[in-house]
Amino acid sequence: MNLLQRIEVWGDRHHPRWLDAVRICLGIFLFWMGVMFIQNRDALTALINESPFLTAASFWLGHFIVFAHLAGGLLITLGLLTRVAVIANIPVLLGAVFFVRSSTGLFEVYPQLGLSILVLFLLILFLVEGSGPFSIDAYMRRHPN
Repeated sequence: MNLLQRIEVWGDRHHPRWLDAVRICLGIFLFWMGVMFIQNRDALTALINESPFLTAASFWLGHFIVFAHLAGGLLITLGLLTRVAVIANIPVLLGAVFFVRSSTGLFEVYPQLGLSILVLFLLILFLVEGSGPFSIDAYMRRHPN
């Protein structure tokens, strides 16, 4: 059994039930952030264009950010493919930690650097812990047919 499988087994065995409520709230928050990015599309584009390296990839980067938050938030909320959704959102939150003080005002919904770090911490926590007992993943494990 490799390291990733051992982490998954450990996370499944040591998952408190109240942590599912935190997972659901995190998923709703990320989905809401995706909606906010769609509404502030011009600010997202302006933020990406501030960096010459990111300008070349601005089309793909903007779409990835929105997709990661919308699809990832929905998957995290439902507890379906939680670790995959978390892995897709971690690079976005790393970017939020570094660009939170941008002049475009895009990250006003992340009013403090601490909130970005908290969301990043929760994503890492659910990467290890998994989706928990109140999730579609757990239901599918209990009912394989």
